[in-house]
Amino acid sequence: MSTSGLSTVDGTDRLCVSERAQSVPSQVLHLRQLPADVSEQEVLTLALPFGRVNKLITLKSKNQAFLEMGSEEAAVSMVNYYTSATPTIRNQPIYIQYSTHRELKTDNLTNQRAQVALQAINATTVHSGNMTTGVDGRGPAPVQSPVLRIIVENLFYPVTLEVLQQIFSKFGSVLKIITFTRNSQFQALLQFSDAGHAQHAKAALDGQNIYNGCCTLRIDFSKLSALNVKYNNDKSRDFTRADLPTGELEPAAFGVALPPYGPAAFTPTFHQHTALSMAAVPGSLVSPPRVSLQMAPPPVHCVLLVSNLNPESVSPHCLFILFGVYGDVQRVKILFNKKENALVQMTDATQAQLAMSHLNGQRLHGNVIRVTLSKHPVVQLPRGGAGQEEQALTRDFSGSALHRFKKPGSKNFNNIFPPSATLHLSNIPSSVSEEALKDLFSSSGFTIKAFKFFLKDRKMALMQLASVEEAIEALIALHDHQLDHNQHLRVSFSKSTI
Repeated sequence: MSTSGLSTVDGTDRLCVSERAQSVPSQVLHLRQLPADVSEQEVLTLALPFGRVNKLITLKSKNQAFLEMGSEEAAVSMVNYYTSATPTIRNQPIYIQYSTHRELKTDNLTNQRAQVALQAINATTVHSGNMTTGVDGRGPAPVQSPVLRIIVENLFYPVTLEVLQQIFSKFGSVLKIITFTRNSQFQALLQFSDAGHAQHAKAALDGQNIYNGCCTLRIDFSKLSALNVKYNNDKSRDFTRADLPTGELEPAAFGVALPPYGPAAFTPTFHQHTALSMAAVPGSLVSPPRVSLQMAPPPVHCVLLVSNLNPESVSPHCLFILFGVYGDVQRVKILFNKKENALVQMTDATQAQLAMSHLNGQRLHGNVIRVTLSKHPVVQLPRGGAGQEEQALTRDFSGSALHRFKKPGSKNFNNIFPPSATLHLSNIPSSVSEEALKDLFSSSGFTIKAFKFFLKDRKMALMQLASVEEAIEALIALHDHQLDHNQHLRVSFSKSTI
């Protein structure tokens, strides 16, 4: 087939759309079985992760499109990837093959809309390096950072470092990732090999859901130009340095192997399809709805493995009270033959993730505890023949009256904070004075640094102790302490200071 028929896309020289599949690579790709009302942005989103798109022709009446990639190498990468992971737009499978055409000509006004969309994309990023070209094309605009700041909202399933690497590596080489929790939100910093890759990842993924209906990505550029990763573990990873120590965390102890470096470290298993977020692109044509990356949800992990406990001091009740700050604990089991380890079963995966992110690395009874997801789906209760000590190490708290999150819409959902030296006290009877509360805590061995009642509600107060570790101990010891015949003290961590 000659390229002469490509001079226009309508009239007598209409583009031929009955191409047969061929295995000879070409810069031009032929897309079939597109939705009838497909947008130019949806088509571009399939291609942009693989490189620059020179030209785009959409034939909506035929449910087809042609893309001319910036290089044959980019076209080959795109075809190879989608051969093993069929792309979809709005859950409709799309078929991609090499075209017999070697180039596209787009001098007809019929596809002007497609070229405007393409120019708007290309105006924001030059693929050849870290330079971003201004929209007017008169020179470089300020260079964006290769580091992205990622916030995951509506966190229903745990989002691991490996999940982030798998998603973002489609847009370029991911060098480093650091994950952390701030303001009760799971966040990450992710460094690409260059700013162009970061630009395209942000454009394609900002506002999308990792899993259907949840784990929404909010992405912006970081002010940092590079990340300094000291440890390779389940919280941070430098994919260019396999020699880094694991630090405080020991992923290998829980069967988590460190992945190899490189794009092939994780085989992509998600289909990235549809809407490119165009809100930040000058001259954008539409603002597509948020869509899902359609990753298969992970197994629902409700059970946590807590290790490096102090076996002389730990008890099922103390773990129930502490982990109960972040969710309703159903069962706790201290391992009979390894009492420095325990299993804690939360009500759902969200609560397990919250507890893990807030309590991992905290100090309890003098030991820095480690919290990770367990492979066990539930905590098994002891069998009838178990000894008295083994039975005492396992407790079922499913019917406890101390669950904080049973009531839908409870204010407790809005007051979940990391452990801090300042405690929030509530349910205080009017008959209990400041001195009585101070005496209660000091007589239990805690050092009080500051105290104040809430001005508008004397049923609540803030108490600052000497350290975060001491505040954790005080919460465990005095939460639900009886203050009078029918009122019990409620203790939680506060984000405020006195």
